[in-house]
Amino acid sequence: MNVPAIVFATEKLMATMGRDRTFNQLKNVAKLPGIVSNAILMPDGHEGYGFPIGGVAAFDPEEGGVVSPGGVGYDINCGVRLIRTGMPAKMVREKLPELVELLFRNVPSGVGVKGRLRLQPGEFADALANGAEYAVRSGMGRKEDLDACEENGRMDGADPLAVSDMAKKRGMPQFGTLGAGNHFLEVQEIQKIENSPAAKKFGLVEGEATILIHTGSRGFGHQVCDDSLRVMLRASEKYRIELPDRELCCAPLDSREASDYFKAMKCAVNFAFCNRQVMTHWVRETFDSVFGGGTGDSMSVVYDVCHNVAKFETHKVDGKNRQVCVHRKGATRAFAAGRKEIPSMYRNTGQPVIIPGSMGTASYVLVGKQAGMEQAFGSSCHGAGRAMSRKSAIEKMGGMDIAGDLKKRGIIVRATEPRLIAEEAPGAYKDVDMVVDSVKAAGISDIVARLVPMGVVKG
Repeated sequence: MNVPAIVFATEKLMATMGRDRTFNQLKNVAKLPGIVSNAILMPDGHEGYGFPIGGVAAFDPEEGGVVSPGGVGYDINCGVRLIRTGMPAKMVREKLPELVELLFRNVPSGVGVKGRLRLQPGEFADALANGAEYAVRSGMGRKEDLDACEENGRMDGADPLAVSDMAKKRGMPQFGTLGAGNHFLEVQEIQKIENSPAAKKFGLVEGEATILIHTGSRGFGHQVCDDSLRVMLRASEKYRIELPDRELCCAPLDSREASDYFKAMKCAVNFAFCNRQVMTHWVRETFDSVFGGGTGDSMSVVYDVCHNVAKFETHKVDGKNRQVCVHRKGATRAFAAGRKEIPSMYRNTGQPVIIPGSMGTASYVLVGKQAGMEQAFGSSCHGAGRAMSRKSAIEKMGGMDIAGDLKKRGIIVRATEPRLIAEEAPGAYKDVDMVVDSVKAAGISDIVARLVPMGVVKG
Protein backbone atom coordinates (compact mmCIF):
# COMPACT_ATOMS: atom_id res chain seq x y z
CA MET A 1 0.00 0.00 0.00
CA ASN A 2 1.24 3.48 -0.87
CA VAL A 3 -0.81 5.11 1.90
CA PRO A 4 -2.65 3.87 5.00
CA ALA A 5 -6.30 2.80 4.80
CA ILE A 6 -8.67 4.42 7.28
CA VAL A 7 -12.22 3.41 8.19
CA PHE A 8 -14.67 5.70 9.99
CA ALA A 9 -17.01 3.24 11.71
CA THR A 10 -18.02 1.59 14.97
CA GLU A 11 -16.88 -1.96 15.68
CA LYS A 12 -20.39 -3.23 14.90
CA LEU A 13 -20.39 -1.57 11.47
CA MET A 14 -16.83 -2.75 10.85
CA ALA A 15 -18.01 -6.31 11.40
CA THR A 16 -20.52 -6.02 8.54
CA MET A 17 -17.73 -4.86 6.22
CA GLY A 18 -15.65 -7.92 6.99
CA ARG A 19 -18.18 -10.26 5.38
CA ASP A 20 -17.19 -9.45 1.79
CA ARG A 21 -14.30 -7.89 -0.18
CA THR A 22 -14.77 -4.39 1.26
CA PHE A 23 -11.48 -4.18 3.19
CA ASN A 24 -9.47 -5.87 0.41
CA GLN A 25 -10.89 -3.38 -2.08
CA LEU A 26 -9.92 -0.50 0.22
CA LYS A 27 -6.37 -1.84 0.49
CA ASN A 28 -6.21 -2.17 -3.30
CA VAL A 29 -7.22 1.48 -3.71
CA ALA A 30 -4.32 2.41 -1.41
CA LYS A 31 -1.96 0.74 -3.91
CA LEU A 32 -2.89 2.97 -6.87
CA PRO A 33 -0.32 5.43 -8.28
CA GLY A 34 -0.27 8.98 -6.97
CA ILE A 35 -2.74 8.45 -4.12
CA VAL A 36 -2.13 10.88 -1.24
CA SER A 37 -2.77 10.89 2.53
CA ASN A 38 -5.13 7.92 3.02
CA ALA A 39 -7.56 5.59 1.31
CA ILE A 40 -10.79 6.24 3.22
CA LEU A 41 -13.95 4.25 3.89
CA MET A 42 -17.13 5.70 5.36
CA PRO A 43 -19.31 3.83 7.91
CA ASP A 44 -21.91 2.88 5.29
CA GLY A 45 -19.20 1.16 3.24
CA HIS A 46 -19.62 -2.17 1.49
CA GLU A 47 -18.28 -4.06 -1.53
CA GLY A 48 -18.53 -2.34 -4.90
CA TYR A 49 -16.94 -2.44 -8.35
CA GLY A 50 -13.22 -1.80 -7.90
CA PHE A 51 -13.51 0.81 -5.17
CA PRO A 52 -15.67 -0.11 -2.20
CA ILE A 53 -18.89 1.87 -1.97
CA GLY A 54 -18.30 4.49 0.71
CA GLY A 55 -14.77 5.02 -0.59
CA VAL A 56 -12.87 8.31 -0.81
CA ALA A 57 -9.44 8.71 -2.39
CA ALA A 58 -7.44 11.67 -3.71
CA PHE A 59 -4.77 11.56 -6.40
CA ASP A 60 -2.09 14.15 -7.13
CA PRO A 61 -1.39 14.76 -10.84
CA GLU A 62 2.16 15.86 -9.97
CA GLU A 63 2.86 12.47 -8.39
CA GLY A 64 1.51 10.36 -11.23
CA GLY A 65 -2.03 10.31 -9.91
CA VAL A 66 -4.80 8.57 -11.85
CA VAL A 67 -8.52 8.66 -12.46
CA SER A 68 -10.42 5.39 -12.24
CA PRO A 69 -14.05 4.88 -13.40
CA GLY A 70 -14.32 2.28 -10.64
CA GLY A 71 -13.78 5.12 -8.17
CA VAL A 72 -16.91 6.86 -9.44
CA GLY A 73 -19.09 3.89 -10.26
CA TYR A 74 -21.74 3.06 -12.81
CA ASP A 75 -24.43 5.43 -11.53
CA ILE A 76 -22.48 8.65 -12.07
CA ASN A 77 -23.84 11.47 -9.89
CA CYS A 78 -26.28 9.29 -8.09
CA GLY A 79 -27.32 11.91 -5.56
CA VAL A 80 -30.04 13.45 -3.45
CA ARG A 81 -32.04 16.66 -3.42
CA LEU A 82 -33.98 17.91 -0.41
CA ILE A 83 -36.93 20.26 -0.96
CA ARG A 84 -38.71 22.36 1.67
CA THR A 85 -42.49 22.42 1.36
CA GLY A 86 -43.07 25.13 3.97
CA MET A 87 -46.15 23.11 5.01
CA PRO A 88 -46.89 21.43 8.34
CA ALA A 89 -46.49 17.67 8.06
CA LYS A 90 -49.91 17.27 9.68
CA MET A 91 -51.52 19.12 6.75
CA VAL A 92 -49.65 16.97 4.22
CA ARG A 93 -50.58 13.77 6.02
CA GLU A 94 -54.29 14.57 5.66
CA LYS A 95 -53.98 14.14 1.88
CA LEU A 96 -51.07 11.71 1.87
CA PRO A 97 -52.70 8.80 -0.06
CA GLU A 98 -53.76 11.14 -2.86
CA LEU A 99 -50.37 12.88 -2.87
CA VAL A 100 -48.32 9.67 -3.02
CA GLU A 101 -50.48 8.23 -5.79
CA LEU A 102 -50.19 11.40 -7.89
CA LEU A 103 -46.42 11.61 -7.32
CA PHE A 104 -46.17 8.00 -8.50
CA ARG A 105 -48.04 8.91 -11.70
CA ASN A 106 -46.29 12.23 -12.36
CA VAL A 107 -42.68 11.14 -11.74
CA PRO A 108 -41.96 8.14 -14.00
CA SER A 109 -40.19 5.28 -12.23
CA GLY A 110 -39.26 1.65 -12.76
CA VAL A 111 -36.74 -0.49 -14.63
CA GLY A 112 -36.22 0.82 -18.19
CA VAL A 113 -39.19 3.16 -17.94
CA LYS A 114 -39.43 6.00 -20.47
CA GLY A 115 -39.82 9.59 -19.39
CA ARG A 116 -42.53 12.14 -20.10
CA LEU A 117 -40.06 14.34 -21.97
CA ARG A 118 -39.24 13.74 -25.62
CA LEU A 119 -36.06 15.67 -26.35
CA GLN A 120 -34.55 16.12 -29.77
CA PRO A 121 -30.83 15.23 -30.09
CA GLY A 122 -29.81 18.90 -29.95
CA GLU A 123 -31.89 19.49 -26.83
CA PHE A 124 -30.42 16.42 -25.17
CA ALA A 125 -26.90 17.63 -25.95
CA ASP A 126 -27.83 20.98 -24.39
CA ALA A 127 -28.95 19.20 -21.21
CA LEU A 128 -25.73 17.16 -21.07
CA ALA A 129 -23.60 20.28 -21.47
CA ASN A 130 -25.56 22.53 -19.11
CA GLY A 131 -27.24 20.29 -16.53
CA ALA A 132 -29.98 21.73 -14.34
CA GLU A 133 -29.54 25.09 -16.05
CA TYR A 134 -31.13 23.57 -19.16
CA ALA A 135 -34.25 22.58 -17.20
CA VAL A 136 -34.56 26.03 -15.58
CA ARG A 137 -34.12 27.71 -18.96
CA SER A 138 -36.87 25.44 -20.29
CA GLY A 139 -39.33 26.62 -17.64
CA MET A 140 -38.84 23.74 -15.19
CA GLY A 141 -37.53 25.63 -12.20
CA ARG A 142 -36.02 28.93 -11.16
CA LYS A 143 -32.54 30.37 -10.75
CA GLU A 144 -32.46 29.96 -6.97
CA ASP A 145 -32.76 26.19 -7.50
CA LEU A 146 -29.35 26.29 -9.19
CA ASP A 147 -27.84 28.30 -6.35
CA ALA A 148 -28.73 25.41 -4.00
CA CYS A 149 -26.94 22.72 -6.03
CA GLU A 150 -23.43 21.35 -5.79
CA GLU A 151 -21.56 22.80 -8.79
CA ASN A 152 -24.66 25.02 -9.29
CA GLY A 153 -26.16 22.00 -11.03
CA ARG A 154 -23.62 22.03 -13.86
CA MET A 155 -20.05 20.75 -14.14
CA ASP A 156 -17.97 22.75 -16.59
CA GLY A 157 -16.15 20.83 -19.30
CA ALA A 158 -18.87 18.37 -20.25
CA ASP A 159 -18.63 17.46 -23.95
CA PRO A 160 -21.51 15.54 -25.55
CA LEU A 161 -19.18 14.63 -28.44
CA ALA A 162 -17.16 12.52 -25.98
CA VAL A 163 -20.20 10.31 -25.30
CA SER A 164 -20.98 7.19 -27.32
CA ASP A 165 -24.08 6.87 -29.48
CA MET A 166 -25.13 3.91 -27.32
CA ALA A 167 -25.07 6.06 -24.17
CA LYS A 168 -27.22 8.69 -25.88
CA LYS A 169 -29.59 6.01 -27.17
CA ARG A 170 -30.03 4.65 -23.65
CA GLY A 171 -30.22 8.04 -21.98
CA MET A 172 -32.65 10.03 -24.11
CA PRO A 173 -35.77 7.92 -23.38
CA GLN A 174 -34.93 7.76 -19.64
CA PHE A 175 -34.44 11.49 -19.19
CA GLY A 176 -36.64 12.72 -16.35
CA THR A 177 -37.18 9.31 -14.74
CA LEU A 178 -36.57 8.12 -11.19
CA GLY A 179 -35.39 4.63 -12.07
CA ALA A 180 -35.42 1.58 -9.83
CA GLY A 181 -33.17 -0.12 -7.28
CA ASN A 182 -32.48 2.09 -4.28
CA HIS A 183 -33.81 5.23 -5.98
CA PHE A 184 -36.90 6.82 -4.52
CA LEU A 185 -38.96 9.93 -3.94
CA GLU A 186 -40.01 10.37 -0.33
CA VAL A 187 -42.41 12.64 1.53
CA GLN A 188 -40.89 13.26 4.96
CA GLU A 189 -41.44 15.03 8.26
CA ILE A 190 -38.69 16.93 10.05
CA GLN A 191 -38.92 15.01 13.30
CA LYS A 192 -36.10 16.57 15.30
CA ILE A 193 -33.70 19.51 15.06
CA GLU A 194 -30.31 18.83 16.66
CA ASN A 195 -28.34 21.89 15.53
CA SER A 196 -30.64 24.91 15.71
CA PRO A 197 -28.29 27.54 14.18
CA ALA A 198 -27.52 25.37 11.15
CA ALA A 199 -31.16 24.29 10.79
CA LYS A 200 -32.23 27.92 10.74
CA LYS A 201 -29.72 28.67 7.98
CA PHE A 202 -30.94 25.67 6.01
CA GLY A 203 -34.58 26.67 6.48
CA LEU A 204 -35.50 23.48 8.35
CA VAL A 205 -38.39 23.71 10.82
CA GLU A 206 -39.39 20.89 13.13
CA GLY A 207 -42.77 19.45 12.20
CA GLU A 208 -42.72 20.63 8.59
CA ALA A 209 -42.84 18.35 5.54
CA THR A 210 -40.00 17.92 3.07
CA ILE A 211 -39.44 15.99 -0.17
CA LEU A 212 -36.32 13.92 -0.78
CA ILE A 213 -35.39 12.82 -4.31
CA HIS A 214 -32.74 10.13 -4.74
CA THR A 215 -31.71 9.27 -8.29
CA GLY A 216 -28.82 9.56 -10.73
CA SER A 217 -27.82 9.34 -14.38
CA ARG A 218 -29.80 6.18 -15.20
CA GLY A 219 -28.72 3.99 -18.14
CA PHE A 220 -26.84 6.94 -19.61
CA GLY A 221 -24.31 7.04 -16.78
CA HIS A 222 -24.08 3.25 -16.74
CA GLN A 223 -23.12 3.22 -20.42
CA VAL A 224 -20.60 6.06 -19.97
CA CYS A 225 -18.90 4.01 -17.26
CA ASP A 226 -19.03 0.81 -19.30
CA ASP A 227 -17.52 2.52 -22.34
CA SER A 228 -14.77 4.06 -20.21
CA LEU A 229 -13.76 0.79 -18.54
CA ARG A 230 -12.75 -0.72 -21.88
CA VAL A 231 -10.64 2.34 -22.69
CA MET A 232 -9.07 2.37 -19.21
CA LEU A 233 -8.08 -1.28 -19.37
CA ARG A 234 -6.07 -0.54 -22.50
CA ALA A 235 -4.70 2.64 -20.91
CA SER A 236 -3.48 0.73 -17.85
CA GLU A 237 -1.44 -1.51 -20.13
CA LYS A 238 -0.26 1.39 -22.28
CA TYR A 239 1.05 3.37 -19.27
CA ARG A 240 2.34 0.21 -17.51
CA ILE A 241 0.20 0.70 -14.45
CA GLU A 242 0.33 -2.34 -12.19
CA LEU A 243 -3.25 -3.00 -11.18
CA PRO A 244 -4.04 -4.83 -7.93
CA ASP A 245 -7.48 -5.52 -9.47
CA ARG A 246 -8.60 -5.15 -13.10
CA GLU A 247 -11.72 -3.37 -11.81
CA LEU A 248 -9.38 -0.53 -10.76
CA CYS A 249 -8.30 0.16 -14.36
CA CYS A 250 -7.23 3.77 -14.68
CA ALA A 251 -5.22 6.34 -16.60
CA PRO A 252 -2.81 9.12 -15.56
CA LEU A 253 -4.61 12.38 -14.86
CA ASP A 254 -2.59 14.17 -17.53
CA SER A 255 -3.41 11.60 -20.24
CA ARG A 256 -5.74 11.82 -23.23
CA GLU A 257 -7.76 8.92 -21.86
CA ALA A 258 -8.35 10.72 -18.56
CA SER A 259 -9.40 13.90 -20.38
CA ASP A 260 -11.89 11.97 -22.50
CA TYR A 261 -13.30 10.23 -19.42
CA PHE A 262 -13.84 13.53 -17.61
CA LYS A 263 -15.64 15.04 -20.61
CA ALA A 264 -18.05 12.09 -20.72
CA MET A 265 -18.36 11.71 -16.94
CA LYS A 266 -19.33 15.36 -16.60
CA CYS A 267 -22.10 14.82 -19.16
CA ALA A 268 -23.49 12.09 -16.90
CA VAL A 269 -23.11 14.36 -13.86
CA ASN A 270 -25.10 17.04 -15.68
CA PHE A 271 -27.71 14.50 -16.81
CA ALA A 272 -28.36 13.63 -13.16
CA PHE A 273 -28.49 17.24 -11.96
CA CYS A 274 -30.97 18.01 -14.74
CA ASN A 275 -32.91 14.85 -13.92
CA ARG A 276 -33.46 15.92 -10.31
CA GLN A 277 -34.37 19.45 -11.44
CA VAL A 278 -37.06 18.13 -13.81
CA MET A 279 -38.48 15.99 -11.00
CA THR A 280 -38.53 18.99 -8.69
CA HIS A 281 -40.71 20.77 -11.25
CA TRP A 282 -43.13 17.82 -11.37
CA VAL A 283 -43.21 17.59 -7.58
CA ARG A 284 -44.20 21.27 -7.40
CA GLU A 285 -46.91 20.71 -10.00
CA THR A 286 -48.21 17.74 -8.00
CA PHE A 287 -48.43 19.79 -4.81
CA ASP A 288 -50.32 22.44 -6.76
CA SER A 289 -52.82 19.78 -7.87
CA VAL A 290 -53.33 18.33 -4.39
CA PHE A 291 -53.12 21.42 -2.19
CA GLY A 292 -54.08 24.23 -4.56
CA GLY A 293 -52.39 26.45 -7.12
CA GLY A 294 -49.41 28.41 -5.85
CA THR A 295 -48.35 25.78 -3.30
CA GLY A 296 -45.39 24.81 -5.45
CA ASP A 297 -44.17 28.40 -5.57
CA SER A 298 -43.35 28.26 -1.86
CA MET A 299 -41.31 25.07 -2.22
CA SER A 300 -37.57 25.66 -2.35
CA VAL A 301 -34.48 23.48 -2.67
CA VAL A 302 -32.41 23.06 0.50
CA TYR A 303 -29.50 21.47 -1.36
CA ASP A 304 -28.63 18.95 -4.07
CA VAL A 305 -25.54 16.77 -3.59
CA CYS A 306 -23.89 14.06 -5.66
CA HIS A 307 -22.24 11.03 -4.10
CA ASN A 308 -20.62 9.32 -7.12
CA VAL A 309 -18.09 11.64 -8.77
CA ALA A 310 -14.44 12.54 -9.36
CA LYS A 311 -13.41 16.18 -9.32
CA PHE A 312 -10.41 18.42 -8.82
CA GLU A 313 -10.33 20.23 -5.48
CA THR A 314 -7.74 22.03 -3.39
CA HIS A 315 -6.90 20.32 -0.10
CA LYS A 316 -4.09 20.52 2.42
CA VAL A 317 -1.75 17.56 1.97
CA ASP A 318 1.40 17.29 4.12
CA GLY A 319 0.85 20.86 5.26
CA LYS A 320 0.59 22.35 1.76
CA ASN A 321 -2.42 23.25 -0.40
CA ARG A 322 -2.47 20.97 -3.42
CA GLN A 323 -4.92 20.41 -6.23
CA VAL A 324 -5.93 16.78 -6.19
CA CYS A 325 -8.53 14.64 -7.95
CA VAL A 326 -10.93 13.43 -5.27
CA HIS A 327 -12.92 10.29 -6.03
CA ARG A 328 -16.09 9.90 -3.97
CA LYS A 329 -17.99 6.69 -4.56
CA GLY A 330 -20.94 6.37 -2.23
CA ALA A 331 -19.61 9.33 -0.27
CA THR A 332 -20.85 12.91 -0.01
CA ARG A 333 -18.89 16.14 -0.21
CA ALA A 334 -19.16 17.77 3.22
CA PHE A 335 -17.22 21.03 3.11
CA ALA A 336 -16.77 23.08 6.25
CA ALA A 337 -17.64 26.76 6.59
CA GLY A 338 -15.58 29.16 4.51
CA ARG A 339 -15.06 27.12 1.34
CA LYS A 340 -15.82 29.13 -1.78
CA GLU A 341 -17.56 26.13 -3.38
CA ILE A 342 -20.42 26.38 -0.86
CA PRO A 343 -23.39 28.59 -1.84
CA SER A 344 -23.10 32.05 -0.30
CA MET A 345 -26.18 31.53 1.92
CA TYR A 346 -24.47 28.57 3.62
CA ARG A 347 -20.83 29.62 3.43
CA ASN A 348 -20.59 30.79 7.05
CA THR A 349 -22.32 27.65 8.32
CA GLY A 350 -20.92 24.81 6.24
CA GLN A 351 -22.32 22.69 3.43
CA PRO A 352 -25.62 20.86 3.92
CA VAL A 353 -25.06 17.09 3.65
CA ILE A 354 -28.15 15.05 2.77
CA ILE A 355 -28.13 11.42 3.98
CA PRO A 356 -31.04 9.26 2.77
CA GLY A 357 -32.00 6.30 4.92
CA SER A 358 -33.49 3.04 3.78
CA MET A 359 -37.20 2.76 3.10
CA GLY A 360 -39.08 3.11 6.36
CA THR A 361 -36.16 4.51 8.38
CA ALA A 362 -34.91 8.01 9.10
CA SER A 363 -32.91 10.29 6.82
CA TYR A 364 -30.60 13.02 8.03
CA VAL A 365 -29.30 16.46 7.23
CA LEU A 366 -25.71 16.97 8.36
CA VAL A 367 -23.28 19.86 8.05
CA GLY A 368 -19.61 19.74 7.09
CA LYS A 369 -16.95 20.24 9.79
CA GLN A 370 -13.32 21.32 9.68
CA ALA A 371 -12.11 17.94 10.95
CA GLY A 372 -13.64 16.41 7.84
CA MET A 373 -11.57 18.73 5.67
CA GLU A 374 -8.43 17.60 7.47
CA GLN A 375 -9.15 13.88 7.75
CA ALA A 376 -11.44 12.96 4.84
CA PHE A 377 -10.95 15.50 2.03
CA GLY A 378 -14.21 17.19 3.11
CA SER A 379 -16.30 14.02 2.81
CA SER A 380 -18.94 12.16 4.75
CA CYS A 381 -21.19 9.10 4.44
CA HIS A 382 -23.91 8.94 1.77
CA GLY A 383 -26.68 6.74 3.22
CA ALA A 384 -27.31 3.63 5.27
CA GLY A 385 -25.32 1.24 3.08
CA ARG A 386 -26.48 -2.25 2.17
CA ALA A 387 -26.15 -5.04 4.71
CA MET A 388 -27.27 -7.76 2.28
CA SER A 389 -27.43 -8.16 -1.48
CA ARG A 390 -30.65 -7.55 -3.39
CA LYS A 391 -30.86 -11.27 -4.17
CA SER A 392 -30.58 -12.16 -0.48
CA ALA A 393 -33.13 -9.50 0.44
CA ILE A 394 -35.67 -10.94 -2.02
CA GLU A 395 -35.04 -14.48 -0.74
CA LYS A 396 -35.38 -13.51 2.92
CA MET A 397 -38.07 -10.85 2.72
CA GLY A 398 -39.94 -11.55 -0.51
CA GLY A 399 -42.80 -13.27 1.29
CA MET A 400 -43.20 -10.57 3.92
CA ASP A 401 -45.89 -7.91 3.72
CA ILE A 402 -43.41 -5.06 4.05
CA ALA A 403 -45.77 -2.47 2.58
CA GLY A 404 -48.48 -3.59 5.01
CA ASP A 405 -46.13 -3.35 7.97
CA LEU A 406 -45.03 0.14 6.90
CA LYS A 407 -48.67 1.19 6.47
CA LYS A 408 -49.34 0.24 10.10
CA ARG A 409 -46.58 2.69 11.02
CA GLY A 410 -48.27 5.42 8.97
CA ILE A 411 -45.93 5.11 5.97
CA ILE A 412 -47.50 4.70 2.52
CA VAL A 413 -45.38 2.93 -0.09
CA ARG A 414 -46.16 2.95 -3.81
CA ALA A 415 -43.97 0.82 -6.10
CA THR A 416 -44.20 -0.72 -9.55
CA GLU A 417 -43.89 -4.26 -8.16
CA PRO A 418 -43.60 -5.99 -4.73
CA ARG A 419 -40.15 -7.40 -5.52
CA LEU A 420 -38.71 -3.89 -5.44
CA ILE A 421 -40.08 -3.34 -1.95
CA ALA A 422 -38.40 -6.55 -0.76
CA GLU A 423 -35.08 -5.53 -2.38
CA GLU A 424 -35.10 -2.24 -0.51
CA ALA A 425 -36.63 -3.37 2.80
CA PRO A 426 -35.24 -1.63 5.89
CA GLY A 427 -33.70 -4.92 7.03
CA ALA A 428 -31.52 -5.07 3.90
CA TYR A 429 -29.60 -2.00 5.06
CA LYS A 430 -27.38 -0.99 7.94
CA ASP A 431 -28.69 1.08 10.82
CA VAL A 432 -28.61 4.63 9.44
CA ASP A 433 -28.68 6.09 12.96
CA MET A 434 -25.48 4.20 13.75
CA VAL A 435 -23.89 5.31 10.47
CA VAL A 436 -24.64 8.96 11.13
CA ASP A 437 -23.55 8.70 14.77
CA SER A 438 -20.21 7.36 13.49
CA VAL A 439 -19.40 10.43 11.38
CA LYS A 440 -20.53 12.68 14.22
CA ALA A 441 -18.33 10.84 16.73
CA ALA A 442 -15.40 11.12 14.33
CA GLY A 443 -16.03 14.87 14.12
CA ILE A 444 -16.17 14.96 10.32
CA SER A 445 -19.86 16.00 10.17
CA ASP A 446 -22.45 17.24 12.62
CA ILE A 447 -26.12 16.25 12.77
CA VAL A 448 -28.53 19.08 11.94
CA ALA A 449 -31.91 17.35 11.62
CA ARG A 450 -33.57 13.93 11.62
CA LEU A 451 -36.32 13.32 9.06
CA VAL A 452 -38.78 10.42 9.02
CA PRO A 453 -40.82 9.06 6.08
CA MET A 454 -44.54 9.52 5.55
CA GLY A 455 -44.86 8.37 1.93
CA VAL A 456 -42.43 6.59 -0.42
CA VAL A 457 -42.49 6.26 -4.22
CA LYS A 458 -40.25 3.45 -5.51
CA GLY A 459 -39.26 2.52 -9.04
